[in-house]
Amino acid sequence: MKFEKHIEINESQTTLECLSNNTELSKQQLKKVMQNGAVWLESKYGVNRVRRAKKLLNKGEFLHIYYDAEIHDSSPPEAFLISDEVDYSIWNKPGGMYSQGTKWGDQHAIYRWAEQHLSPQRPAFIVHRLDKAANGLIIIAHKKKVAAKFSKMFELHEINKKYQAVVEGLIENIKLPYEIKNELDGKISISEILAISKDEKKQQTVVEIKIKTGRKHQIRRHLSGLGYPIVGDRLYGAKNTDLNLQLSSVELEFMCPTRLERVKYQLK
Repeated sequence: MKFEKHIEINESQTTLECLSNNTELSKQQLKKVMQNGAVWLESKYGVNRVRRAKKLLNKGEFLHIYYDAEIHDSSPPEAFLISDEVDYSIWNKPGGMYSQGTKWGDQHAIYRWAEQHLSPQRPAFIVHRLDKAANGLIIIAHKKKVAAKFSKMFELHEINKKYQAVVEGLIENIKLPYEIKNELDGKISISEILAISKDEKKQQTVVEIKIKTGRKHQIRRHLSGLGYPIVGDRLYGAKNTDLNLQLSSVELEFMCPTRLERVKYQLK
């Protein structure tokens, strides 16, 4: 079952009362849907997720529910904590986990996983993204001011990111480092191949690559454009799709915004 419903609040009532009176879902189901981030309150403060069943709603507000049974009945893959730096944390996001939630919920998003699994618990803010199909290192901020600092650092290209990809074919005749520069979605995009390791038996190449810009699917599109799609990349021309996307974020290096010292995190 999948539906969305938009309810105007005509009298003061709790979120659970409102949803129970306007949907066919049980109260237990509704509580789970709220915890999974699929209920939104539109008020004078904007449109925000509401997770508390007893939150009091006011006349003139709107409650929105986006229900997809397939989403709510599934569990996200497990993410692993690499380092807890109190004001931010570094995680190994698995393939299949989103960086950010949607209106249909956020229980499959890395920031929600961080909120629920860190001890002590803290709010979590996404400051950059990894493709759902990709895995590897990602930064989660736990204070708004720290999130703002990281966002600025990404904007100014002050965070070095390295990726590893396994591509189809043996990459030949390029001089390292090799820069790929073109226009994606109307914007300049730049990636740089740093190292390659060829596996002639498998007819594959392991590529170490960094990005100087952050366009959607940039590495996948750049490598496919060279004629070497990433293994498992169903979207950009891979022939071998038996495996999941073989793209990993393997290194992050930056000036720590809280300790003001250079730090490096690596996926081994």
